[in-house]
Amino acid sequence: MNNHYQADKHSFLYQKYQYSGKFTPNNLLFNANLQEFSQRIDYICNLQTAGKLSADESYKQIEALWERLKYSYQTLNIEKDTNL
Repeated sequence: MNNHYQADKHSFLYQKYQYSGKFTPNNLLFNANLQEFSQRIDYICNLQTAGKLSADESYKQIEALWERLKYSYQTLNIEKDTNL
């Protein structure tokens, strides 16, 4: 029963959404990176709101996460969608 509880807790905290764009391995990997980025930003914002992180520390962490995501995008050579 405890194992079932852990699975439910994990799926609640770490939700993953199905990828629905043009499938390529690089697009799928970037989507996973983007979901992780979003999740970490959410945690940082919540910690800052609760007073556990200063605004300056939150900004620095978010900036570092953004740089990692930008590097991931550039490294994976994701094609820009011109239909938008």
